[in-house]
Amino acid sequence: MSKYLDLSIKEINKLLKDKKIKPIDLVNEVFERIESNSDLNCFITLNKEEAIKKAKELESKEVDNIFFGIPIAIKDNICTEGLRTTCASKILENFVPIYNATVIDKINEKNMIIVGKTNMDEFAMGSCSKTSYFKAPHNPWNKDKITGGSSGGSAACVSGRLVPLSLGSDTGGSIRQPAAHCGIVGMKPTYGRVSRYGLVAFASSLDQIGPMTRNVEENAELLNIICGKDEKDLTSARKDVEDFTRLIGKDINKMKIAVPNYFVSDIVSKEVLDNFNKTVELLKKSGCTVDYIDIKYLENAVTLYQIIAMGEASGNLARFDGVKYGYSYENPKDLEELYTKTRQIGFGDEVKRRIMVGSFILSGENAKIYYDKALSIRDDIKKSFDKVFEKYDFIIGPTTTTPAYDIKEDSTDPLKAFMDDVLVIPVNMAGLPGLNLPIGFSKDKLPIGMHIVSKRFEEAKIYQLASFLEKELKLNLDPRGDKNE
Repeated sequence: MSKYLDLSIKEINKLLKDKKIKPIDLVNEVFERIESNSDLNCFITLNKEEAIKKAKELESKEVDNIFFGIPIAIKDNICTEGLRTTCASKILENFVPIYNATVIDKINEKNMIIVGKTNMDEFAMGSCSKTSYFKAPHNPWNKDKITGGSSGGSAACVSGRLVPLSLGSDTGGSIRQPAAHCGIVGMKPTYGRVSRYGLVAFASSLDQIGPMTRNVEENAELLNIICGKDEKDLTSARKDVEDFTRLIGKDINKMKIAVPNYFVSDIVSKEVLDNFNKTVELLKKSGCTVDYIDIKYLENAVTLYQIIAMGEASGNLARFDGVKYGYSYENPKDLEELYTKTRQIGFGDEVKRRIMVGSFILSGENAKIYYDKALSIRDDIKKSFDKVFEKYDFIIGPTTTTPAYDIKEDSTDPLKAFMDDVLVIPVNMAGLPGLNLPIGFSKDKLPIGMHIVSKRFEEAKIYQLASFLEKELKLNLDPRGDKNE
């Protein structure tokens, strides 16, 4: 088997430019690796025939950008014209979109090759990808461990070196948390930075598409091509196109960094804190100022997230009723039975739970008591973060409270799914950009990640700090080889 996929994107790009390899060589290697690692269960739908067809078509074209001919995997809640998009749910098991999400059009413009749709928590509701109708993906570092979620398949296929790049979506940590558990780089951009058009909505005021990659520079390069104002998305930000790699390699001396005390409290395991503290010492030795501070409402962020996310989910998922698309209950006696049986059979337990709670939250006076109040406090969280960024360049902390846990561990506790994301949810509440960077390993050789947050639309600065740490730490992030201590 060839090993072109073990090379960096820049190295692959040079081979393509020099005509030493063809896009079909990369595509063939991807599907060989997917087949030999089928037990990871990273993919729901493969796009093999179309990927091979496109790879052969690209042979007659000039290599005109760094991602030309590069294979990429797409989370299965991002619409792809003509390619099944299930959201890991029975209710959309046979749904084939008739249009592309905006990010897919941007990927196609660069002549990237979509190889398949990745496994995930059903409708992105979960934190370990175990709510998938198609069964959970497995962590390449230890197949008995979770990948994290909801973008678990997107994280696992990049970590396992099946594909170089993937796209995920992040509502309350769903890119950064699985990136931490699988040892890759995952960025949740500023809310509005990347178009949500074509992303199947979970919680519209929180959802954001982002890149998942093996290293920092490739993450920045991928964000370069998927961001931008989109008239099809009313929440899309009017920001000038910029090069997110422009600060990579720049000095970080004299940067000011804040660590919220809540992020290093007893909710975080000792081995995660030990790795994080070593990284903090490295930053201090490199000339950064690191202060421990308090930020209001962080301990309330999960509760606020539950109210806002489940309220919005109940509205967004009301469209799945068996009438226009997706699964439809056969031979109902009336319209009411069509609706109820379709949703009862089509949705999994976690999705149904969130719809029911969300419907309660938005019903009658409850909307004012719960939802409106949560939005008000959410605004206060934003202001609290803004206040911190008047003095500091970054906020950092661990990405997860523990390393990846056993996939067989009981996950029926509905609160646990939210508490797994307790360190990353506040960033979605404030609409800020946040990135997971691998910083070390647990005693069981499982990846541990650090969360880097900046003020809105300063992703380039995050990449600057992350690339410095990546270079200094020199971690071996290939689960197939020797794992670092």
